[in-house]
Amino acid sequence: MEEILKTVIENLVEDKDAISIEQVENDGLLTFKVKVASEEMGKVIGKQGKIAHSIRTLMKAVGAKEQKKISVEFVD
Repeated sequence: MEEILKTVIENLVEDKDAISIEQVENDGLLTFKVKVASEEMGKVIGKQGKIAHSIRTLMKAVGAKEQKKISVEFVD
């Protein structure tokens, strides 16, 4: 699952080395904390959060296939 998320994020940003994805599991909820370069955060979030919403929807669908609850957080 993390590979899918990383592939999507890599295609959105230019500085691929600044991508950091932390995976935290708590009470059956798998949370991915995504960090990118601060100047590229807008590319990941998108206008009115549309890209971020799409990424979360995609990851929830991937998690549903494996019967896991997924959450994606974008942190500075």
